[in-house]
Amino acid sequence: MKNIIQNYSETIFESIKHLDEFGNEYWLARELQRVLGYTQWRSINDLIEKAKFACQESNYNINDHFAEQRKMIKLAKGAIRKVLDYKLSRYACYLIVQNGDSRKEVIALGQTYFAIQTRRQELLDELSEDDKRIMIREKIKKGNLGLNKSAINSGVKNLAEFHNAGYKGLYNGETANDIFKRKGLKYREDILDNMGSIELANNLFRIVQTDDKLKRDNIDNEYTANSVHYEIGKKVRNAIKDMGGTMPEELPTPNKSIKEIEKDNKIT
Repeated sequence: MKNIIQNYSETIFESIKHLDEFGNEYWLARELQRVLGYTQWRSINDLIEKAKFACQESNYNINDHFAEQRKMIKLAKGAIRKVLDYKLSRYACYLIVQNGDSRKEVIALGQTYFAIQTRRQELLDELSEDDKRIMIREKIKKGNLGLNKSAINSGVKNLAEFHNAGYKGLYNGETANDIFKRKGLKYREDILDNMGSIELANNLFRIVQTDDKLKRDNIDNEYTANSVHYEIGKKVRNAIKDMGGTMPEELPTPNKSIKEIEKDNKIT
């Protein structure tokens, strides 16, 4: 029974989780409001204000966890109004549900879910660079399986060309083979196995967002699917540039591939 409850709580909160261009998780306050069963914004906003106070009291920067956003929404009669929203960190969500009424089942589920997720992030922060690379690489393997399925359902026949479209967008025109040569890799070496955690996270975001858009927009032809993958890659690149990050092709290639690390771990 405990596992059923945990799986249910993970499902409802995972379903509204987003990833930014660096693979960091975040939630939107108005989507969290809906999941927590609050029909009016002021109800969730009261919890947010309490959570922001607790965040400040813990000596954390509020803006790092409660990033204000303004969005346009349609009203009942077709009118459009600008409303406040928040891009919430996992910690922010944790503080919000902790201030909620735990007698409400969904609030209690949220308290359990975000407490577990916050602890998982603490453990992640303690991981070495090699461990982060291995973890993100596994996520990419699963992500690419889903992306391949969505691409085929969208009419893609040439998967290699489809994936190159994404790389071209993210790497300023470079194909997978171009990246392979630039990194100086040997025959049969995998480019993803020879990326650091930041470069892998950039690619994970590209993969996840492309998969979502192919499904969401019901893409039904190869040309458009390839164009979508290219544009998503380009948008990720532009976001990195806007925030002053290092371009993917300028990131250093690790001394050891992930396969070499895993082999060394098995030996030890």
